[in-house]
Amino acid sequence: MHNKDFLYLRIAGIIKQQIVNNTLLPGDKLPSLRTICREYGVSQNTALNAYFWLERRMLIETRPKSGYYVRYAHIRIPAIPDVTRPSGIADYGYNELLVSKVYKNLGEDTYAQLSLGTPANELLPVAKLNKGLIQATRELQGSGVTYDKVEGNERLRRQIARWAFTMQGSLSKDDIITTSGCLNAISYCMMAVTERGDTVAMESPVSFGMLQLAKVLDLKVMELPTHPQTGVDLNALEDALKSNRVKAFLLISNFSNPLGSCMPDEHKKAAVLLAEKYHVPLIENDLNGDVYFGQYRPKSCKTYDTNGMVLWCSSVSKTLAPGYRVGWVAAGKFSERVIRMKLYHSISSTSITQEVIAGFLETGRYENHLRKLRHTLHGNLLNYLRAVADYFPEGTMASRPQGGFVLWIELPKSMNTMDLYEKAVARKISFAPGRIFTLQNQYHNCMRLNYGLSWNDRIEANLKFLGNLAKVKV
Repeated sequence: MHNKDFLYLRIAGIIKQQIVNNTLLPGDKLPSLRTICREYGVSQNTALNAYFWLERRMLIETRPKSGYYVRYAHIRIPAIPDVTRPSGIADYGYNELLVSKVYKNLGEDTYAQLSLGTPANELLPVAKLNKGLIQATRELQGSGVTYDKVEGNERLRRQIARWAFTMQGSLSKDDIITTSGCLNAISYCMMAVTERGDTVAMESPVSFGMLQLAKVLDLKVMELPTHPQTGVDLNALEDALKSNRVKAFLLISNFSNPLGSCMPDEHKKAAVLLAEKYHVPLIENDLNGDVYFGQYRPKSCKTYDTNGMVLWCSSVSKTLAPGYRVGWVAAGKFSERVIRMKLYHSISSTSITQEVIAGFLETGRYENHLRKLRHTLHGNLLNYLRAVADYFPEGTMASRPQGGFVLWIELPKSMNTMDLYEKAVARKISFAPGRIFTLQNQYHNCMRLNYGLSWNDRIEANLKFLGNLAKVKV
């Protein structure tokens, strides 16, 4: 154990003991970070890690603009859902109908958007982005109105390659191709490595955007069993690859949507070895990797890629500027095919927004923003879990994401969340029913909630309403 690790654990252990033996009582305010630094002679980062450790165990909570408080009071915590077991037949039409129904109110301010998987605007550095736009207009050739290279903004590609060190990746700017968001990157990858009628394997449940993309490309989807904490079942994945029917497999490696699972490093390495062994491309969606609640950013599958079989896709759409549509892919040995797809479909990406994001990465403003965002989201998650335990029916289960924006809820089997959705949306509360995250006849009793909103009394009241609504149906 490193000295710095020992220090934060020692501080956290002292505070934990004081909480458990009632020296510190629920509601008591804890010392400020500055006080911890002074009393223990440690850095602010060490003090913050100690409080993060306590937060993850639901011993303390953060209150915006107020500080840290004891919350431990033997509260109930929802159980974690079991491994998923998809086995049915795909039904694209029904899934598409549900997605359209749920997302027709996208972007309407009058709705409580618990259905989205993005942060609220007030959690984003909008003013700084606006300043960046003005600066980019002045500095870019042609003020940003001319075409850029097909590969994308060179400054941005260089910064993305530099940023990859956080996941222990070894990339250069020439490995990066910019795109209009992460889903756009995934679409280029799927078009590059598959043909109509091919089968692609995905975890289940999975982002409905990836399912709809497969439909548009006329691909078949094989849904794989998935654990809500560790991700896709690797034995099931290898069985699928052995069948020789799968032409590519897609994994959301870090803080998946909607389960929030994070593949352990050894699982990521094993998945890459399977891609190499069966010579099947691995398309990796690493959209949420920067939004982690632990000490370090988790590695990606790309970290272990030595033969170019991993097509690593990501963006800042969930972390910084959803509307800028700035994403990228490091496509390994498939780079030329992906560039060809981009050329055919869009010629180039939007240069001015890419320049703004490049500036954020270059100056360190992105990391500063992420540090605050992670802290806020982690506090939100703990509040959501407490609300689910307090208000939802007995037997409700919930995932335990260690990063990202979304929480997966599993209600008693008798529930149908599409019925709940109809009643909730009448009250201007929108959530994502579980059925939209699969093509099969499953997850009817599940829902996905977005904890990327600013926690307040209205959010708690909305969760209480959903919980009471579910209790009526039990």
